[in-house]
Amino acid sequence: MDVPPTDVDEPRQGLWELTVGPAIWAGHFLASYMVAAVWCGNAGAHARFGTMTAVFAVATAGALVAVAWVAWDGWTRYNHGEAVPSHHKDTPEDRHRFLGLATLLLAVLSAVSIVYTAVAVAMLRGCS
Repeated sequence: MDVPPTDVDEPRQGLWELTVGPAIWAGHFLASYMVAAVWCGNAGAHARFGTMTAVFAVATAGALVAVAWVAWDGWTRYNHGEAVPSHHKDTPEDRHRFLGLATLLLAVLSAVSIVYTAVAVAMLRGCS
């Protein structure tokens, strides 16, 4: 079987980029709930969130920007080259495109999860 030459550097391809989007969501999730727990633990049962809500908004925007960057990277990997993706050949370019598509889809899922986490935190009005 003759494999055509490719410009994809296969030894450098790894699965680490797949985990970046979900790791950003996990960090956002943990930080959101840990900060809320510490805030309520230190401020008392009748504390209001006030300024902490702005901090959550900034953290959520930052997490969404980071996940958008990961999604863009996945999209550019998926659209690598001029040929139409075949999705059924075992070539370095097809593996590269598959990893790009999987990265993109996981990043979109992570963005949805970040929004759901932000909605849950935004619904909190106080510590009681």
